[in-house]
Amino acid sequence: MKRRPRFPLHKTAARYRRARRSLREPISPRSRYGLDWTNFFISDVQTSFGSFVAFYLAGLHWSKPDVGMVLTIGGLAAVISLIPGGALADEIAHKRLLIACGIVSLAGTALIYALAPSFGMVVIAELLHGTTAGLIGPGISAISLGLVGRRAMSSRTGRNQRFQAAGTAITAAIMGFIGSRFSTRAIFFATSVFCAPALVALGLIRPEEIDYHRARNAKTGEQSRDLSRLLDVAKNRPLLVFAACLMLLQLADASMLPLIGENLALSGSGLGSIYMSGLIIVPQVVVAGLAPWAGYHSETRGRKPLLVLAFGLDALRALLLAFFSSYSVLILAQVLNGVSSAIITVLTILVIADLTAGSGRFNLTTGVVGMLQAIAAAISTTATGFLFAKFGAFIGFLAITGVAAAATFFLWAALPETKPSKYLD
Repeated sequence: MKRRPRFPLHKTAARYRRARRSLREPISPRSRYGLDWTNFFISDVQTSFGSFVAFYLAGLHWSKPDVGMVLTIGGLAAVISLIPGGALADEIAHKRLLIACGIVSLAGTALIYALAPSFGMVVIAELLHGTTAGLIGPGISAISLGLVGRRAMSSRTGRNQRFQAAGTAITAAIMGFIGSRFSTRAIFFATSVFCAPALVALGLIRPEEIDYHRARNAKTGEQSRDLSRLLDVAKNRPLLVFAACLMLLQLADASMLPLIGENLALSGSGLGSIYMSGLIIVPQVVVAGLAPWAGYHSETRGRKPLLVLAFGLDALRALLLAFFSSYSVLILAQVLNGVSSAIITVLTILVIADLTAGSGRFNLTTGVVGMLQAIAAAISTTATGFLFAKFGAFIGFLAITGVAAAATFFLWAALPETKPSKYLD
């Protein structure tokens, strides 16, 4: 009797280990783990500000217009800070200082919410909170690229996203417990405490290992101080195509979870908040598991196939939401969102690094692309609100599906493969 051939899992695992070793980061364990845990604890701190702020202010009897106004101020500050923050990350040699300033600002914001939640002080807190977007995000990207270079950036970006997603998921549960066991105000005291381990982790990263020119994706050798003109970067056609695709996808994606949340709130179920927590945590768990794989496969298969897959999954998610509303399908939709987010978040950094190689404008470009995505997300939530109110959920989700499908087709048709055949750094 013939034996069935077994699937060679051990061979597949061995090939994966060899490939991972080839992408191993050329930095000390101290800097590696320092950057890992910096991502984790910063995510801890940032998670505390999202929906908890609106919930906290409503509990203090703030009116909806006042809550909306201060949150809008914070959102605008975040969008505006991305470009100067990216430019600063390209120019300043002390990258860790940028992130440290952002962490201290987050601690100050949390203490203002806990101790002095008057309208004027909360506006100041939201301005502080918003400006950290231009310090922390570009700072993390610059340090990552400066430490490992483009050759290992796929592996490093995957690790960054894994630790950020794990921090978000764990903190959402911890903050929910603190808020229910003590008070919502206690959440912000805990947030300020979380800033201390974030600063300790940041201090573990060795500054001498962060290459200044590599951190901004500049040329090597004698030309390392040369910077591309901003007009040349703006004329980069693949970069413009990629930014347009991301904006289209944000127009479709950004409003889906808020719309699901509104439907859960209107359902009248006493478990609405628990269900909503599940929908927030599920994609973070998926991202934590898949982000390193996205970085690895972007090196073996290229960037474009993975991006087309991720964009297509977002269109499928919207289509599911158009036809089904049971909680099990909502969980499935969030799993798809987790897979899509793991790929897109990692590959956005990698594609920008590919397309700005030698320009010295990596962090500035990342800030511009992030700002465009934020603008598209803001338009999405406003436009879909009118669309759903006039035509209902079915037509609304079908329209979102159409936008996501258009983004997928545009990406497939217009964006070339960006992964270089050889890294020059």
